[in-house]
Amino acid sequence: MLIHIEDVYKIYNEGKESEVRALNGVSLDIDQGEFVSIIGQSGSGKSTLMNILGCLDIPTYGDYRLDGTEITECTDRQLAHIRNRRIGFIFQGYNLIPVLDARENVELPLIYQGMGAELRRARTEEALARVGMLERQHHRPGEMSGGQQQRVAIARAIATHPSILMADEPTGALDSKTGLHVLELLHSLHRDGATVILITHDNSIAATADRIIRLADGEVVANGRREEVFA
Repeated sequence: MLIHIEDVYKIYNEGKESEVRALNGVSLDIDQGEFVSIIGQSGSGKSTLMNILGCLDIPTYGDYRLDGTEITECTDRQLAHIRNRRIGFIFQGYNLIPVLDARENVELPLIYQGMGAELRRARTEEALARVGMLERQHHRPGEMSGGQQQRVAIARAIATHPSILMADEPTGALDSKTGLHVLELLHSLHRDGATVILITHDNSIAATADRIIRLADGEVVANGRREEVFA
C-alpha cells in the first residue's frame, strides 16, 4: 500500500466558536500505480486533503503512512525531503517564476536536490520534450499561453522522476480543448508508471480516473469506480 490514511482530522481554531473541521475522520488507501481523482465542491476538504497527502501539511489527528513511513512523526526537514524526492505537484495557477524561462523553471527543483549540471540539463530537456515544450525552452511564462505554461509546470513536476504526481485542478484555468490535452498528458504519465492523484470539482474530469473519491463537508461520501460513484 503506497498511501494509507486513517481517521484523519484537520481542525482549525479547535474548541472555539469559529472552529472549522476541514477534514472530519477521513480514511482511505491508494495503491502504487493508481490514477485516483478526489472530487468535491468548494469547501468539501479536497485541497486540504491534497495538502496532507502531499506532505505540505499534517493532520490535527489521525495517521498517515506513505510507503510505510509515518508522516505525522516526521520533522519539517524530513517532510521537505519527501516532497522533493517523491512527489511532483501541479497547480491550477502554474506557479512558474516569471523572470525565469521554461528551462530555468523546470531546472529549479533539480538544483534544490543538489543535482549536477550535466544530469540537470538532461533531465530538464527530457521533461520539456515529454510535454512538447523543448522548442520553447527559452521563453518566459509571459511569452506563453496558459496551456503552454501548464505543460512547463508539468515538466517541472516530472523532472525529478517522482513516483507520485498530485494535480490540483490542473485544467481549471484552461479552455476545454487545452484542458483535455493536459489531462491526456497526465494519463500518459500514469501509463508510464506514475501514481496520479487528481483534485477536481468537475465530474467529467474525475470520471477519467480509475477510482473516484468524493468528499463532502470533510468526509468521504463515495469511494469506488466511476460506475459506482456516478450511478
